[in-house]
Amino acid sequence: MRTFAYCRVSTLDQTTDNQVQEISADGHDVKPSRIVVETISGSVAASQRPGFKKLLERLESGDVLIVTKLDRLGRNAMDVRETVDTLAGMGVQVKCLQLGGVDLTSPAGRMNMQVISAFAEFERDLLIERTQAGLARAKQEGKKLGRKEVLSPAKQAEVLERLKHGESVRALATEFGVARSTIMRVRDGAQN
Repeated sequence: MRTFAYCRVSTLDQTTDNQVQEISADGHDVKPSRIVVETISGSVAASQRPGFKKLLERLESGDVLIVTKLDRLGRNAMDVRETVDTLAGMGVQVKCLQLGGVDLTSPAGRMNMQVISAFAEFERDLLIERTQAGLARAKQEGKKLGRKEVLSPAKQAEVLERLKHGESVRALATEFGVARSTIMRVRDGAQN
């Protein structure tokens, strides 16, 4: 029986170190070569993640896959269930530390997983609903939403004028101390 760990974070400024430590602290001795670390959004289905795809190629019947939380496998109940079903079909046990290390491919584990993932999905939907309500309220109050303008309207006008005279996006970005994409947004915004 080989033990693997799948550790995932959503952004580059996050680290999987805590997940690896949590798995080790729970008494699982996972060889470093069997720890799969990935930085990708949980909204991407597990079957579409490059690191998880490679993991699937390595797993064999009798292996154990450990995750710290269900949301490492997916962001919604259907994706998590599909992933666990795929692994169960391969003969791989899936253990989740969040659920006490229960094997998610067992009947008790499947029940726990479905209840927890349903609550997680419900909470995520509530968060989206609250966020949208807050944005709508702010918009009604006349607050400007979105990214703060880096260049003042006067500087934007100057950028447009200089672009018309053939100056390059790169040169203007360097001179104004902004990213090229900022200059391109000014240019593209004027074309609309």
